[in-house]
Amino acid sequence: MGTTTDLNTDSLNDSNNNLNISSSSSVKRKLENGITDHEHFENDDEISLLNNKLLWDPIKSTLSKNTKLLEFQTLIENKYETKFDSYNDLYNWSIENYTIFWQEFWHFSKIIYSDNYHKVLDKPDGPVDNFPFKWFEGALLNYAENLLQHDDDKIAVYSYGEAFDRIKSITHKELRQKVKLIQDSLRNFGIKKDDIVVGYLPNCIEALVVKLAVVSLGAVWSCASPDFGSSSVLERFKQIRPKLIFSVTAVDYNGKKHDHIGKLNEVLNGLEAVQKCVLIPFCKDSLDDYSNVKNSISLEEFINQFRAESNEKSELVFEQVPFNHPLVILFSSGTTGIPKCIVHSHGGSLIQHLKEHLLHGNMSRNDVIFYYTTTGWMMYNWLISSLAVGATLVIYDGSPFLPHLNVLWDLVDRLGITMFGTSAKWISVIEDKKCIPKETHNLSTLKCIYSTGSPLKPSSFDYVYSSIKSDLVLGSITGGSDIISLFCGHNFNLPVYRGEIQCRQLGMAVECWNDEGKPVYDECGELVCTRPFPSMPIYFSNDENYKKYKASYFEKFPGVWAHGDFVMISSRTGGVFMLGRSDGTLNPNGVRFGSADIYNTIENIEEIDDSLCVGQKNPENTTEERVVLFIKVKSNFEFNQSLIDKIKSKIRTSLSARHVPNIILPISEIPYTLNGKKVEVPVRKIIEGHDIKPSSSLVNPKCLDFFKNMEALKKW
Repeated sequence: MGTTTDLNTDSLNDSNNNLNISSSSSVKRKLENGITDHEHFENDDEISLLNNKLLWDPIKSTLSKNTKLLEFQTLIENKYETKFDSYNDLYNWSIENYTIFWQEFWHFSKIIYSDNYHKVLDKPDGPVDNFPFKWFEGALLNYAENLLQHDDDKIAVYSYGEAFDRIKSITHKELRQKVKLIQDSLRNFGIKKDDIVVGYLPNCIEALVVKLAVVSLGAVWSCASPDFGSSSVLERFKQIRPKLIFSVTAVDYNGKKHDHIGKLNEVLNGLEAVQKCVLIPFCKDSLDDYSNVKNSISLEEFINQFRAESNEKSELVFEQVPFNHPLVILFSSGTTGIPKCIVHSHGGSLIQHLKEHLLHGNMSRNDVIFYYTTTGWMMYNWLISSLAVGATLVIYDGSPFLPHLNVLWDLVDRLGITMFGTSAKWISVIEDKKCIPKETHNLSTLKCIYSTGSPLKPSSFDYVYSSIKSDLVLGSITGGSDIISLFCGHNFNLPVYRGEIQCRQLGMAVECWNDEGKPVYDECGELVCTRPFPSMPIYFSNDENYKKYKASYFEKFPGVWAHGDFVMISSRTGGVFMLGRSDGTLNPNGVRFGSADIYNTIENIEEIDDSLCVGQKNPENTTEERVVLFIKVKSNFEFNQSLIDKIKSKIRTSLSARHVPNIILPISEIPYTLNGKKVEVPVRKIIEGHDIKPSSSLVNPKCLDFFKNMEALKKW
């Protein structure tokens, strides 16, 4: 499904705005030697790191006047008799007094609750891995109630995509009514607090309605988008044993209708706990015949059958749950095994998103926010939380390039979009296609562009301001599914510098640590968080004593969250440069996924004895990456083109076309550690031309020599 320029935004979730790590190291080395003249710096990345070119100045823009951030800052200054001369001062205060900060923002954000809290945090002084944390003890609330608090005729959601011949819309009042219908049916079907309900759904109004209905009952939601293959979905959903699944029978993408029934039946056959599959009409005539879908019922039948017992005049009910009650399950990319099931809370997700929308995004009921996302990505959750502010959502499903390259810019003008979110890859594509939206569109309402997922090149910063619009905030943001929010990102009161994320977000104690565990500025290191924050996962599913949880974030620096990103924090601006991942996650063309997806898909191919899958960056353009798969063939088989085709076909069918490796090569031995883990990162470094010293933890260190100077990997 798709072409070489199509984007899988479900996987564009964690690594943002990467600059070349070698460039940052090179700049640091030259500066240490007293070299400052531009003629001695080799490329745009190095010059960008050197001069921090100013692209947008808040002092010269009306966008920065009377912001909610300044309102909050004034409140804190008056209440605590202090004065902040800069954002950095406010940021430092929010870290040093982080429980007070979150307490003050709780009140500032006007979160809806039935019972107030009696303590902000039960263990404020311990290490970040001192699980479980109890945030806002005593508070009772519901995430859906906060998103559905507005009951009027203002448009809540616009919906459009390839499956539609017109833009659909729904008001806040209508949205509440639709959620009420599904809520009644869910309750009468038997869904209750703590049950797990899942979706295999495109980005449409019905997917939003179902999610809000599920979590309004205190049940837990999880979703995969239809471009996920059945094996990818089963790897995730089998771990959480859902009781009910919502899906579609077909989707439209890239100008074609794609049948979904085959994959759906494979998923249903593998989910023993599912009692019913509810089918939502999406493509035209897509529900004409669904008799061959196992244990299925149409959405209309589901509503009619299970609302008979409900009181038609009853009000929408919101189950009141503790702040840390599970809301949604997201999944890791599965780099080192099957995907981890990351469970996020009602209160943690809500308060973080409100902070990012209100303080950092200066959002209000007047805003119309769009994000190009699928339902399984973290950014989908971030997008829909803006309903709690009263903003209007624009949701879109389909290729961002059909019927033409400007389809999304058309939506900006037609719907008055003010906040526009996308991936850096999409920006790069329209940049390469020489689109100049400022010449073809009005864009008068547009005041912010969010970019995340894949590397946003410094030249793309220039492109946004020269070819799209000069007076807007380019909000490069970074965070991920792990925290369902942001560590660093946008700020309407700070300048935008070329290639640089504007700031660390309030209340997030982000530092850059070197290998010795010491905070550093102006040099690369690990992104860490040294204090607890409300949107930390409450737990991983099937994780006794938090073993997987601690292994994921706290092995490198015990007691401190290590996110797996290399960063550099500027001592001059306070901005952040993302320098790449410090793990083995694959990221070809901004489509991020784990090697375990590949391993689990091909392990049953009879010719294959073992395999190793790594990424390789282009030495001429380090924002470009390809996937290389090494295959160890069983002794009685041959490595040939027929096997290569077989592997590609299996991956394309089970996962997606985006997962198919660029290069598949034979290898005689796969490197392993003493505890049985495949060695990916050293192999990646070797094929990218680095000299490395084999770790003492390797069982077979000499086999790393096989990967050196491979002719097949020298050409791009």
